[in-house]
Amino acid sequence: MTDKPRNRLIAIALGQGLGPGRSADAEHERRVAIYDLLEENSFALEGREDGPYRLELSAVEGRLVFDIRNEAGEPLIAIGLALSPFRRIIKDYFLMCESYHQAIRTATPSQIETIDMARRALHNEGSEILRERLAGKAAFDFDTGRRLFTLVSVLHWRG
Repeated sequence: MTDKPRNRLIAIALGQGLGPGRSADAEHERRVAIYDLLEENSFALEGREDGPYRLELSAVEGRLVFDIRNEAGEPLIAIGLALSPFRRIIKDYFLMCESYHQAIRTATPSQIETIDMARRALHNEGSEILRERLAGKAAFDFDTGRRLFTLVSVLHWRG
């Protein structure tokens, strides 16, 4: 058996969100993102060597909160980020997701592909904003950033 790296997330929970409750689509996105994150991720707190980590992500009083704990569940740090830099990208991402889900029912494969490319580009942009906002506090790879952005989006999902 190989040793897993310490710079990783071993548990992820989604706390309080902004919407009235998660839709079936949001719940599916949450489950997939958490599963994928736990299967493979790279996550480290800057200047610390106390991973692996447990993460609870929530939206509280207009802030996105990353409550990060050690493997035993003891609190290490809570990072709060203003939600305003994420609002536009999340709104655009939701619109594109809705278009995509409608398109897979009625559109041609080339139309679906075009919408999916735009949706992925917005997803990438959101993960880059997340990476920039957490710079100096936490470091993670591209795929981890994409999955974390999915979870940030699910906190806002009102559908």
